[in-house]
Amino acid sequence: MKFKIALYPGDGIGPDVLTQAERVMYRVGELQGIAFDCTTFNWGMDHWSKHGQLVPADFLAQLKGMDAILLGAVGWPDILPDHETLAPLVEIRQSFDQYACVRPARLCRGLDSVLAGRSHNDIDFVVVRENSEGEYIDNGGRFKQGSDDEVAVQTAVHTRKGVERILRYAFELSEQRRGRLTMVTKSNALKYSYVMWDDVLADIRGDYPDVKEVSKMHCDAAVMNFVRHPNEFDVVVASNLFGDLLTDLGGILGGGLGLAPSCNVNPTNEFPSMFEPVHGSAPDIAGQGIANPIACVLSLAMMLDHLQCGVASESIRHAVETALLNGSKTPDLGGDLTTEQMGDAVLAQL
Repeated sequence: MKFKIALYPGDGIGPDVLTQAERVMYRVGELQGIAFDCTTFNWGMDHWSKHGQLVPADFLAQLKGMDAILLGAVGWPDILPDHETLAPLVEIRQSFDQYACVRPARLCRGLDSVLAGRSHNDIDFVVVRENSEGEYIDNGGRFKQGSDDEVAVQTAVHTRKGVERILRYAFELSEQRRGRLTMVTKSNALKYSYVMWDDVLADIRGDYPDVKEVSKMHCDAAVMNFVRHPNEFDVVVASNLFGDLLTDLGGILGGGLGLAPSCNVNPTNEFPSMFEPVHGSAPDIAGQGIANPIACVLSLAMMLDHLQCGVASESIRHAVETALLNGSKTPDLGGDLTTEQMGDAVLAQL
């Protein structure tokens, strides 16, 4: 089998971590008989410095024919604000209808939890974030900008279609896991948008009899319970804003953002899906060789899952966990390995 992969290194530590994921990808391909036809797109701050724009005008057309996109990280806030550098990623997600952002939170064996008394047996859940609407669409404006009377308006948009399809995606994922679904809401205060979320959940839950435990939880309570009772969660589904906040917390519970993978999925496969580490571009350590590449490597594993290469993806996860169990760690985890040495440690376990 052969896949066309777009490699999008991005900015800061993005190229550093993506290089290691690329090494793992090719090695797994050799071992599993998978061929990868990769094209590297050097977009981001380097492209901006040369052309005055972060991506070319036809960047979506260049990506559309790919089977998947593997991203390093984007952004350099000292030069351009994040809302500008992240704009191409938002456009990819919306134009390619990547409406499901999936972010696992799983503590690997060999790592200490930030929560006292918790182990890898207690932290293993997935947050499914609605990725195409809600609070993050470009719907609003600023008036009388710079004056004392300035007003900023930004309106969230939730559609029944958007809510139903993300809930169904989460139910189907729950059927593949432990059959427990928690929907995050805030219907006690936001009486239109999140009451609709509650209504849609009630309308469709009967379609999934194998999901035995279905509940809803207010966002503030979910934050507390992620910390107090992480073992009670399996699949968590949330809106764009709430999902964004909860997945960063989930990443920390899973050992840190250096270990946290994610994917932006187009479930119909009409367009390519995009896979990326949860962490940012960390320009302050770019090029120093100390960034942890594991989040990007695990994002690669999620990409292979999506491409129906389950044996290859599991071999990567096993290699990562074995390397960590053997004490291979970058500075963020209390170790002293370089980015490349961490990549070597994973490769040695494949």
